[in-house]
Amino acid sequence: MKALRVHRFGGPEVLQVDEVADPLPAAGEVLIEVRAAGVNPVDTYVRSGTYERLPPLPYVPGGDAAGVVMAVGKGVGDFEAGDRVYTAGGSQGLLTGACAERMVVRESQLRRLPQAASFAQGAALGVPWATAFRGLVQIGGGRSGETVFVHGASGSVGLAAVQIACARGLDVLGSAGTPEGLDLVRDAGASQAFDHTAEGYLAAVRQATGGDGPDLILEMAAHLNLDRDLELAAPGGRIVIIGSRGRVEVDPRAALSKDLTVRGFALSSSSPEAMDEIHRGLFSGLESGAFVPLVGAELPLADGGRGHLLAVEPGVYGKVVLLP
Repeated sequence: MKALRVHRFGGPEVLQVDEVADPLPAAGEVLIEVRAAGVNPVDTYVRSGTYERLPPLPYVPGGDAAGVVMAVGKGVGDFEAGDRVYTAGGSQGLLTGACAERMVVRESQLRRLPQAASFAQGAALGVPWATAFRGLVQIGGGRSGETVFVHGASGSVGLAAVQIACARGLDVLGSAGTPEGLDLVRDAGASQAFDHTAEGYLAAVRQATGGDGPDLILEMAAHLNLDRDLELAAPGGRIVIIGSRGRVEVDPRAALSKDLTVRGFALSSSSPEAMDEIHRGLFSGLESGAFVPLVGAELPLADGGRGHLLAVEPGVYGKVVLLP
């Protein structure tokens, strides 16, 4: 089979398509014919060699995939050949990488893909949508009737969070940095979208909440915004840190004076019970049509290097997907 592989850490040019042996499922494992593989920013950090946990070389990158079950190993009871599925949980702990014509995963790392969702949309679920659901619902405790501000809402996680929040009855405010991004945020269901490159946009966000500030803030770039989020949040509000690319200096008195809660999380640390709740919620929303993952680019496997560039390029919206 064909597989995208990394033989040395470095730039996107180190990605190459190789002919490798087909994997075979052992007991408790499932063989999938990959129809689409998603590219996440973390995949680019691993490929570059800058991530804290690096796989042995050579390796096949990627953890998000969707496809069809080809065969199952002994003891697998929930899946059979022909089932439409997607992987759940990211690349950590996967048996083989997603950027290949076939991959093997443990039964626990697999979820059913509703007929209403395409394979490309299924490849967008594992990390972005699970992260959004965990941050909004499980960590942030977002409830119907509350206001949530998605600070950086035009990326894969942000757009997922907007849709999930709308489906759960929250009033959603979002920010983006371009006219195209603002349109996407509004199209996803946000009642208002704000240009976070414009001076005074946070004052406009506060005004949109009647002067109180949002009950919940989902923060995609804490290294830039956390100190301002502390000032913006409503008394008793919650701030959930979903992304950060560096250190930040904050004034903790804002949190003290307003009784704020600030939390971060790692999707990979979620319990099996939490992951089950996440993916039950995603399946229900996909099946009903309430959730529509945005695929920003579909590229052939041989263009994996370009896919890695797009995944971290400002102004690219939705999930980058490779098609084996």
